Amino acid sequence: MSDLAKSKADENRADIEPRRLETTEYEKNFCDVLTPLDRNTAVREANHCLFCYDAPCIDACPTSIDIPSFIKKISTDNVKGAAKTILEQNIMGGGCARVCPVEELCESACVRKTQSNDPVKIGQLQRYATDHLFARDDAQLFERKASTGKTIAVIGAGPAGLSCAHNLSREGHDVVIFEARPKSGGLNEYGIAAYKMANDFAQKEVDYILSLGGIEIRHDHALGQHITLDGLRAEYDAVFLGMGMGGVNALGLDNEGLEGVDNAVDYIASLRQVDDKATLPVGRRVVVIGGGNTAIDMAIQIKRLGAEDVTLVYRRGTDEMGATDHEQEFAQTNDVRIKLWAKPSKLIGENGHISAIEFEYTKLDNNGRLIGTGEFYTLEADMVFKAIGQNFDAAPLNGTLDISAKGKIAVNDDGQTTLNNVWAGGDCTEGADLTVVAVQDGKKAAASINKFLAV
Repeated sequence: MSDLAKSKADENRADIEPRRLETTEYEKNFCDVLTPLDRNTAVREANHCLFCYDAPCIDACPTSIDIPSFIKKISTDNVKGAAKTILEQNIMGGGCARVCPVEELCESACVRKTQSNDPVKIGQLQRYATDHLFARDDAQLFERKASTGKTIAVIGAGPAGLSCAHNLSREGHDVVIFEARPKSGGLNEYGIAAYKMANDFAQKEVDYILSLGGIEIRHDHALGQHITLDGLRAEYDAVFLGMGMGGVNALGLDNEGLEGVDNAVDYIASLRQVDDKATLPVGRRVVVIGGGNTAIDMAIQIKRLGAEDVTLVYRRGTDEMGATDHEQEFAQTNDVRIKLWAKPSKLIGENGHISAIEFEYTKLDNNGRLIGTGEFYTLEADMVFKAIGQNFDAAPLNGTLDISAKGKIAVNDDGQTTLNNVWAGGDCTEGADLTVVAVQDGKKAAASINKFLAV
């Protein structure tokens, strides 16, 4: 091969390699994004609370934590009591303190925000209390009631399933959780940005939940492969489905199988589980497609792994993005470029690998529908990540349950499905795809199951 031909081939070769950063940079880039509060700072922050009567922050919390009560306990240095107030309502309060969009939930409703645009740091105070508890030798706050002899099967060891299992165990029922993956925690373990859920906290939270007793987890047990819903219904007194969403939406373009085109969900899971982040393949030029939290997490993390040029492209404007304003701003402060009003139209490859992606500008027509403008631009890319949403795979249910118009399991207000002894909650049902909402779904279903078993 001539020098000119070799030079041309090198130009067309994707620039993807591991170890783009110095070893110390990986630890720095993936440590806790927020510095935990120390005692003095926590007490000072707690004293900013107005301890409102009929506090709006409680209504804004999907799990109805008595926020003024736990903050008052922190202000008097009763941190264990504060943690109990939190965990009685949300057994995954430690994880939620790290990943909840508090700026849109409790802190958005804080009276101080309306007065001075300076809400109490509820999320950080919640983390302070739960972290303090988990560090204690006497951390277990709950006891199981006398055994009822009833057994419940739970599908999925994510937030919904763990919440349901813990609440049922407290009532004296025995629970077996069937989890398709090798580890428990669901999205907290596999899907949350590593800098949000650092230091193996997801597993520490799982261990705390299991320390109550009465809960067994069987990993590598997938519904439809190793177990069936009919079989579980015959063996157990009740079943709760909390398996989340297994499918990832496709772009629907030609060449989607090119090397370098991947799902953000899969890459984030690999990043969460790898022992050495320096071994992960990283492109020099990366494009992320989507506008939700997964897209933001993907873009920031690939940048922190050493990508030089990261662009996130979303088909609509910032107001329509699923990611919060806080997340969007965080992406930009991490040198992620956000381009709006464009949709992917063509994947361009060289030698079987992605080399560029073409986008068409978009706009709203007179009826408010999103349409292409007929104008295009192209971004060079060594890697392209799809983060345009996930979907629920109903195939493992084998047609035994009603599915809603949105393609998820249909449930009533108590989480009960169209089968009298089967409940469901979390991302496999309709509702906001938030950890805290999944926890509430599991708690609500557990109360309904407990009532059902008492008849």
